[in-house]
Amino acid sequence: MSNPNCIEFDDVVAGYKDFMILNNLSFQARRGSITLLLGPNGAGKSTVLKTLFGLLKPRQGRILLDGADITGAGQKELLARGIAFVPQGRNLFGQLTVFQNLELGGITLGMKTTHARIPEVLEFFPRVKERLHSQASALSGGEQKQLEIGRALLLRPKVLLIDEPSIGLSPIVVQDVFRLLRRLADQGATVLMVEQNVKSALKVSDEAIALESGRLVLHKPASELLADPNIERLFLGGAHATSSAATV
Repeated sequence: MSNPNCIEFDDVVAGYKDFMILNNLSFQARRGSITLLLGPNGAGKSTVLKTLFGLLKPRQGRILLDGADITGAGQKELLARGIAFVPQGRNLFGQLTVFQNLELGGITLGMKTTHARIPEVLEFFPRVKERLHSQASALSGGEQKQLEIGRALLLRPKVLLIDEPSIGLSPIVVQDVFRLLRRLADQGATVLMVEQNVKSALKVSDEAIALESGRLVLHKPASELLADPNIERLFLGGAHATSSAATV
């Protein structure tokens, strides 16, 4: 049977200068699933995404993508391998139009391919499609986040890394974003998500991983964790209490 795991961290150590944030971290994320990263502030959730996307180089350990070692690979290579990253906050060129932002998102594809793909991406985001020639800065917060995700989707990523997609968005837009992520996973993409809106995110996720001090302390089906009455305590930093139950 082929390996169902798309992403594998094997004993990864990573951080900034002498301050290590990920400490011998090992976990797997299955292909075609949404894996939610949980844990208190400083647990290392965003660092996992940055390390996977080549923004931080591991000091130790290996990172595998579909069984291939991508440890220390640069962002250009990772994009070519099908990994896209939607970071926290707003990362648009505000003075450029929606269309121009999309063109820049597909710069590694070439303009012919990018222009061919823009219409298919916009089908996911009808509100953004209506604002195609507006400046990105004129869009609402929800529309800007959708544009960021759309820009990543131009690459038809095999892996989508997304950090706190709900920040600054209305509950309705948040649900739209979560439904889109679920649809992408159902179509075969692997989604690795950091999200503060834990209960809503668990409802669309397949697996949940809890980190504490850069170490794995829990890995369970999302539905199982959602049913746990201690979910808030786990999220706020008591995950070590269930470390004995850290199973896949």
